[in-house]
Amino acid sequence: MIVRYPDPRPVARKRAALVPTPPAAEPRRLLLTGATGFVGQAVLLALLEKTADVEVLAVVRPKAGDDAASRLAALLDKPAFAGFVAARGSAAARAEFGRRVVAVPAELATLDADPAAVAQLAAAGPLFAVVHCASAVSFDLAIDEAFDTNVGGALGLYRALAASGQSPHVVHVSTAYVGGSARGLRTEGPLTHRVDWRAERDWAAASRREAELASRSAESLAKHLRRAQLVHGKEGPNAVAAAAEGARAAAVQERLVDAGRLRAQTLGWTDVYTFTKAMAERVAEDEWAGRGHRLSVVRPSIIESALSWPFPGWIDGYKVADPLIMAYARGLLPEIPALPDSLLDVIPVDLVVGVIVALALGLSERRGAASYYQVVSGTSNPLPFHTMVDAVQGYFTAHPLTDDRGRPIRVKRWTYRRGHLVEPVIALQETGVRAAEAAATLVPRRSARRWAGTLHKQRAGLTTLRKFVDLYQNYTRTELVFDDAHTRALLAELGAAAPIPFDVTAVDWPTYFTERHLPGLVRLTAEYAERRATRRPSGAATPAGLTPGPGTLAVFDLDGTVSSATVVTQFLALQRALAGPARQAAHAASIAWHSPAYLRADRRARGQFLRTFARRYAGIGVASLEDAVAGPYTAWLRRTLRDAALERIAAHRGAGHRTVLVTGVPAPFVAPLADLFDEVVATPLEAADGVLTGYLGGPPVVDEARAAWLLRYAAAQGLDLTASYGYGDSQADVTWLGLLGHPHAVDPDLGLYAEAKRNHWPILEW
Repeated sequence: MIVRYPDPRPVARKRAALVPTPPAAEPRRLLLTGATGFVGQAVLLALLEKTADVEVLAVVRPKAGDDAASRLAALLDKPAFAGFVAARGSAAARAEFGRRVVAVPAELATLDADPAAVAQLAAAGPLFAVVHCASAVSFDLAIDEAFDTNVGGALGLYRALAASGQSPHVVHVSTAYVGGSARGLRTEGPLTHRVDWRAERDWAAASRREAELASRSAESLAKHLRRAQLVHGKEGPNAVAAAAEGARAAAVQERLVDAGRLRAQTLGWTDVYTFTKAMAERVAEDEWAGRGHRLSVVRPSIIESALSWPFPGWIDGYKVADPLIMAYARGLLPEIPALPDSLLDVIPVDLVVGVIVALALGLSERRGAASYYQVVSGTSNPLPFHTMVDAVQGYFTAHPLTDDRGRPIRVKRWTYRRGHLVEPVIALQETGVRAAEAAATLVPRRSARRWAGTLHKQRAGLTTLRKFVDLYQNYTRTELVFDDAHTRALLAELGAAAPIPFDVTAVDWPTYFTERHLPGLVRLTAEYAERRATRRPSGAATPAGLTPGPGTLAVFDLDGTVSSATVVTQFLALQRALAGPARQAAHAASIAWHSPAYLRADRRARGQFLRTFARRYAGIGVASLEDAVAGPYTAWLRRTLRDAALERIAAHRGAGHRTVLVTGVPAPFVAPLADLFDEVVATPLEAADGVLTGYLGGPPVVDEARAAWLLRYAAAQGLDLTASYGYGDSQADVTWLGLLGHPHAVDPDLGLYAEAKRNHWPILEW
């Protein structure tokens, strides 16, 4: 699917006429945080398009592989900047961007403790304004992470400004929901709570330490270890340890997420986001306005896609109501946790940017230590929830999404329920999925995998849906009404001088949803799908797609991969040459009797099963075994080889790859396959006086032992594992397959199937 955006060229020509020329002799310098975010990138674009004399210092955190300047420059490739680039031409646009936008590489929460960053701010000359857009817009962050970003970021910014000797006007972007969860009208002005942000910040940091200590109790560790052994035992002890530690870390995170939600609710806020944003406002008042500097606080409600600028429907990521809308469009949410006559306070992003930029450019004559502007719709142009629902249903009835088979998804009439009534519906669906997953373990592999793929999608969808309902129902059932008197007064003061119009009364909500927001949301969803598709391997490697190279290894497992035989069927096939009918029947009956014990051993670890089963070889003469293998057994084993496996082995050999069969099967049993591979690595059997003892001659090369062998072998042979291929069928193969650049799951069991889906490994049906 090709994601198309509106042609930016006509818009770009119109914008170009708005850019004042020539630039002033002394540029105005503005500091911006959050420039790579949704609102921040739009503010940066507006400053570039609507002025000619503004230079922007952008505080950007470097990421692995990308420095701050590179992250900023990447904005020019984003849809929002298409018109800016088209109006100037690529080279000129990049030159202008490089001249007018300067990166301040720093972590915002520690900006005041970064001497280089503080020195850069001081040396920049007087800052005429600061726009603080950076925040973590997440409703389920761990409490310490939310405080570090939202409160610590504000604190680091204001203290760094003070340390650098700067005293600009600060436009602090907050949220209308900082007032808490009480019903009724919310006016513009300082918050009235008496919560001590310093004490809460200290508690948040201490919560991490306490959770980490509690997670290391013997009881907790034992629980995680038991679960890890049950799920990952076949992969090996290191995999079990890693899974147990991962579960411990996840439990810590879950505890801190719960702590943030509960602490917010006990203090009167809906979630950790609104709680920490309220604390950040108090930081701004204490650390900036309270010290005599000018502060403007902008409180938008739910920011959604653009009404008209930079182009209609522009959006950068799902916002509050969007996951619920898309779940409905996919047929996953027939009932919405909302009150039909409550107000959904939505505001297009360009209206928010219009207010921020007007304040930052000093276009208003309003002055004072602190002023507050709520950029909202609830008072001036209210949007009843049922109006949005009708628009959504009408749009997806006329423009349905398609399912995995390309069939249109018919949406039903969206009905309303309270959140506590939606939850049992989701719980019932989750119970059905769990029952189906249990049943999948009792059917053949291929059928189980078909079930598992469908069930995996259903479980993931239900998990996401439950999360969205839990997090967002407070916003879809709100009885808050936000006043915007100050914002209306600002609009009246500026009139046509506003760089970007922000009159919310001009929005026709049904038209906004059907012609702007929903098409933009569908376009964004398609873009997400395209990005996921490009990150995945293109599919199973074909012989024609193999890259020739002598330094490449191709590693094959035997049972269930190259051959349909198993250790048990191989043993029984040998018995046809070693014993009479009565003895063969006795062996078969004994194996059937002991099969529960064998299955338990195999679930715990493949090596344990191989050692247990090896006891059956005791007393067999070595010479007799060799004769039996050289007889009918060889023909039988060859018949079990899969045609697709033989073709793949030949393709690898034809490409000059070193082919190796590595198996836990006893070495005598695989001797007939030596001509197919460059090397065969199998498990030796111990013998004394020409008779097998029933013990293995060494540890079987399976699970993590195979991974260790592979590392040593590649180093000794000078082979490149990142260019190499691997083929396995069992969860026991996960560890060693993960070392290779091209792992393949061949008719996998459910454990390997899940790992292959998670890691986007090709799945082959041989």
